Amino acid sequence: MYSIIRSILFLLPAEQAHHFAMRCLQLCCSTNLGTIIIKTIYAPKHTKPTTVLNLTFTNKIGLAAGFDKNAAYLKSLEALGFGYVEVGTITPIAQAGNAKPRLFRLKHDHALINRMGFNNDGLSTIAQRLKQWQARNSSLIIGGNIGKNKDTPNELAWQDYVTCFAALHPYVHYFVVNVSSPNTPGLRALQDKESLRLIFNKLHACNNALAQPKPILLKIAPDLTTSQVTDVVHLVQEMHISGLVVSNTTLNRAALSSTGQLQAQQYGAGGLSGAPLTIPSTQLIQYIHQVSGGTIPIIGSGGISTVQDAQAKYAAGASLLQVYTGFVYVGPGIVRKLAKV
Repeated sequence: MYSIIRSILFLLPAEQAHHFAMRCLQLCCSTNLGTIIIKTIYAPKHTKPTTVLNLTFTNKIGLAAGFDKNAAYLKSLEALGFGYVEVGTITPIAQAGNAKPRLFRLKHDHALINRMGFNNDGLSTIAQRLKQWQARNSSLIIGGNIGKNKDTPNELAWQDYVTCFAALHPYVHYFVVNVSSPNTPGLRALQDKESLRLIFNKLHACNNALAQPKPILLKIAPDLTTSQVTDVVHLVQEMHISGLVVSNTTLNRAALSSTGQLQAQQYGAGGLSGAPLTIPSTQLIQYIHQVSGGTIPIIGSGGISTVQDAQAKYAAGASLLQVYTGFVYVGPGIVRKLAKV
């Protein structure tokens, strides 16, 4: 059934289709009966809770940051059965993001290219929505993916991360520091070891001063060199960073088909996600797991759309999984399918 719905949605520009589909789902879940029907059709059955990062997840399948940037669709996403949802990337000041169009489908490759640019409603608005959501006493785990504003110079980036952390701390269960998006100029330079050290020193100082410290993870790019990844692993161990999200989108187009490469040239700059990222992200998870001796909790993200993809990520060392592009191509049934693994 979803293949028919998808063919209709794919007649619309990608970003427009995203918002239209989520508004339709939100409408379906606007009543108790509608929510029950969505849960009955899509939510996983008889899943076994799992504890990671000292948090208990109803299942291991989460929604990656970028899908619900503004915490606007949490009720609908909960009804679909996600074990957790990572909102954001959130910046202190609202941003419009890059010029449209900025999201593109590569259907032949089951992939997307995006150059969104941290578009979001801003910290104050999103924190208020999360506060209202918290009052529901939902079991859905919420992650807060935080970033810096485009106009904030890198040497002051830590201030944006600390600002977001302080405001969101009461309302999310864990944090992810995003320094790996390719769509904010200069952001990936913050993956340098000393830049990360500064950001996490500031965040840990804030976190440790609170009565209930929360896990703070780092999201990394799949385009780092082996030596850079090794540096990250050592820094995570040295600074007791809670874990890693592996990985963000890639700038590498080598895994695309010839059709996909031609499309990518037409669409221009942006991060590539979906099936072409399946193997690189899995290999990166495996390397980090081996180098760290399995001591670093890893959330696996990148090209997960089948049971086999999920099994490979777990075998490589991931404790939890996140989907995004797979959700677009497979549909809402992906949660139930993957949660069986």
